[in-house]
Amino acid sequence: MARSERDGGTRNADICGPSHGVDDQVTVDIDSLTSSVESMMSQNLRMPDKICIFKVPQILKRHSEKAYTPNAFSIGPWHRHHPLMTSTEKVKLKYLKGLLCRRSASITLKGLIKSTRGIEKEARSCYAGSIDVGVEDFVRILVIDGCFLIELFRKYHENQLIEDDDPIFNMSCMLQYLYHDLILVENQIPWLVLEHLFNMTAEPGKTTTLAQLALHFFENIFSFNPPPILPSYQGKKHLLDLLRNWLVLSSGKEEDGETGWEPIPSVTTLVGAGIKLKAGESSSILDIKFENGVLKIPKLLIQETTEVIIRNLISYEQCSPKCTDRITSYAVLLDNLINTTKDMDTFTSSGIIDNWLNPDEATQFFNKLYQDAYLKKYYYLKLCQEMNSYCQRKFPRWRALLMSNYFGTPWAIVSMFAAATLLILTIVQTIFAIIK
Repeated sequence: MARSERDGGTRNADICGPSHGVDDQVTVDIDSLTSSVESMMSQNLRMPDKICIFKVPQILKRHSEKAYTPNAFSIGPWHRHHPLMTSTEKVKLKYLKGLLCRRSASITLKGLIKSTRGIEKEARSCYAGSIDVGVEDFVRILVIDGCFLIELFRKYHENQLIEDDDPIFNMSCMLQYLYHDLILVENQIPWLVLEHLFNMTAEPGKTTTLAQLALHFFENIFSFNPPPILPSYQGKKHLLDLLRNWLVLSSGKEEDGETGWEPIPSVTTLVGAGIKLKAGESSSILDIKFENGVLKIPKLLIQETTEVIIRNLISYEQCSPKCTDRITSYAVLLDNLINTTKDMDTFTSSGIIDNWLNPDEATQFFNKLYQDAYLKKYYYLKLCQEMNSYCQRKFPRWRALLMSNYFGTPWAIVSMFAAATLLILTIVQTIFAIIK
């Protein structure tokens, strides 16, 4: 007979109110409860290695819900029921139809569906959250969304493929929606699906890779001086992961991050302490250097999608166990450097930041960018330590103070030159008077 425990007894009527002292007995079947928990633990609790598409934790999403929600295009299974996504399903079907018509001699819709069914299970294992669709619906989503993305990138790369009635390239707002929607961590399909469909629909003689086509579409998302696009990037998992690899691999030698964090003054304070600011020549925004009193920061474009891409990259790093904190470290550093609109003006006047927003919006964006994100390793710790050490030296501060107070404007320089000339003439006149 199963063992059980009783939890109850007579309670005071004044405390229990309506029970009026009647025994309240609860029976717990210990053996059944133990068996139930053991059964739960016997499941496969290990996170599969292939998981790479995550639902953003609410602790991060609450700071900017719109930065994680698509505006018009649902890619993958998680946002397909959103009311705003239904109108663009016809656009995706039109692109699929156009692709099939162009390649009708060698590929059929049935062939695409059949081959994609063969990788459905592997594709499903890439999602960290539950997918509430069956195999048939999931394969349909992968084929329609995957072929849409491939056709979009091909048309962007080869303008002759764009038809007169194209619903995307003839409407500017559509491209703006796509630049936002395709970089969301929740709005992805696995790269293995895209690569599979791309190879099946490839035209003979075309050597441009899918990675090259995708990066060409996003080439100015971070800067007007984008990193070079290589033919291939190893280990890519989806579009957002490809963009991250593009940034990280183009930033030069991969340096190990360090545990710990050291705050630094704002850029205005650093300049006042004698540090010079210069736009870095590197094409990767991550390649920030401090050498001989000069802080070199590559150019960054701040536009409407900048917050979206950086927030989603940070969320991806926070959720993915194998991702380093490169983008999160970059956000932490910029948040330290930019505290006020004066700091933003310092960056824009030096040519480092090309700001398409108003200074207040851009400043607030940096100040709230990485809230509630955890930094395992800081990739700019050494740089921060070197800058703090430099700021403590007296000579750079005196030189900066002299330049600011006496050589800050052309009129100040003229005044100093006139005063120095007058002083020299006075000394010469005094010497001649003594000699006589």
